[in-house]
Amino acid sequence: MTDGAPSETSHVIGARVTYISWAESCSRSDHTARELGGRSHMIYLPRFGSRASTVLFKYIGQWLRTARVLRDERPDVVFVMTPPVFAALPAFWYAWRRGKQVALDAHTAAFRHPRWRRFQWLQRALCRRARTTLVHNEHLAEVVRRMDAHATLVPDVPVVYESIEPFARPDAFTVGVVCSFNYDEPVAQIVDAARMLPDVRFFMTGDPRLLSAELATALPANVALTGFLSVPAYGGLLSTVDVVMSLTTRDHTMLRTAYEAIYQGTPVIVSDWPLLRDAFNEGAAHADNTAAGIAAAVTRVRKDCPAFREGARRLRERKLRRWAEIRASIVERICPGAGAQVHVAPREAETG
Repeated sequence: MTDGAPSETSHVIGARVTYISWAESCSRSDHTARELGGRSHMIYLPRFGSRASTVLFKYIGQWLRTARVLRDERPDVVFVMTPPVFAALPAFWYAWRRGKQVALDAHTAAFRHPRWRRFQWLQRALCRRARTTLVHNEHLAEVVRRMDAHATLVPDVPVVYESIEPFARPDAFTVGVVCSFNYDEPVAQIVDAARMLPDVRFFMTGDPRLLSAELATALPANVALTGFLSVPAYGGLLSTVDVVMSLTTRDHTMLRTAYEAIYQGTPVIVSDWPLLRDAFNEGAAHADNTAAGIAAAVTRVRKDCPAFREGARRLRERKLRRWAEIRASIVERICPGAGAQVHVAPREAETG
């Protein structure tokens, strides 16, 4: 998704912002750009795939497209999502030639995914040269600081869906399970938990082609695969279901889906990690990633859904207040003297 023309905020903070992500989609990138009055660009060439024999061609093509965006927009600050760490290289090349700045938004995988561990020397070098590196949690902030680089803790960013498609939910208690069928998601355990709760409906998002054939052929009747949803349809699901489930077997991982749901006022079920207990201490049930633990979490929310929904509302208000402070600190870092002035009203995003 690419945001529309920058709002007046870019003039308020005195800097033009462009946000680059080498990904098919990333709501964190889109909403961070929106909050800073800039544009978000998803630059991704899927036809080359991710095989070692073709990924070089993909990265070259994405580098050229990134260079074209930066040439056309001429931003004062370029925010870049990592991984892949190589996405930051054309931004630093642009910034070096034009005397501009780069800020990184480093997701957990940038430091912990096996694919990117071998490139920590490059991640470290770029973090040191960046104006700041946004990270999801204090553990990663310490990782960046040990690199002798500046870190800004940004657990989450307000999520606004200007266009929402209605979700036709059934009369039964309904769980929205947001999945990418990634290696760190306990998908089999979620399916087993659904089998234990036949009167609860589970709607599982994500590309069903990535679901193992064994699981796909043995789904219980109360589990439906939605496929990959458009942004309006996804917003409709998050806003309508009784609870949103997002689980990970990987510690120190912020679940973007969970805070997206909280910003819609919907309770969540998240994995029982210290980071997630701290981040979602209201409006959330915490599960131990076993089938029994997941089923117990669903039952807890079901028995007291109004209280969980009220907790989600309170947590949303606290998150909004915290974000106002974080946003001001980011603006102060990229444009000294402007942090106390900035105020950004949510604006409509356009699909590009």
